[in-house]
Amino acid sequence: MATLKISSSLFISFLLTICLFVIPSLSSDSDPLQDFCVGDLKASPSINGFPCKSGVSASDFFFSGLGGPLNTSNSNGVTVAPANVLTFPGLNTLGIAMNNVEFAPGGVNPPHSHPRATEAGVVIEGSVYVGFLTTNNTLFSKVINAGEMFVVPRGLVHFQWNVGKVKARLITAFNSQLPGAAVLPITLFGSFPEIPNAVLTKAFRTDDATVDKLKFNFAV
Repeated sequence: MATLKISSSLFISFLLTICLFVIPSLSSDSDPLQDFCVGDLKASPSINGFPCKSGVSASDFFFSGLGGPLNTSNSNGVTVAPANVLTFPGLNTLGIAMNNVEFAPGGVNPPHSHPRATEAGVVIEGSVYVGFLTTNNTLFSKVINAGEMFVVPRGLVHFQWNVGKVKARLITAFNSQLPGAAVLPITLFGSFPEIPNAVLTKAFRTDDATVDKLKFNFAV
């Protein structure tokens, strides 16, 4: 019996050790095994990134795409300029990305989630109402101003709303080179192929006419 207890303790210790090493490795992009690996976007992506390109130069490590001002004259009054591996290949395998997010007065970055990254952001200009929802439907939100930060845990639905009378601007950062974005209105009503009306009418407790109108509004 004593031998069984010792074996069980060793087994539990082994499992805990595995968890300590495996779980962090799954929490963000894999660690690189070289100084850098500038992505070759002409090649097919492999697991967690693109193959390294040859002929690297200094320009591969600099990016000017986060500058503004951005054109926010769209239905949501918001425009996002991303710096991820698809726009800045120097980020390949480095596990980081950034966005410049600009809002017209009253502009809304609609509810969305990033399945592969936690998001941290800082307000550069204006006043922005930032909120995220937990998996038990609790809303955490606050109006933050220039110089203040926020964080959204990985995968949780969140949004931003410019509550000021002038433009607003955020800079956001992610612990993934390609965090992904599932924008709920587009995901649900603008998918291809379409989600059947029977599913959406039941889920939203509405009728076909309403669902058809929403699909028309969000058709890609």
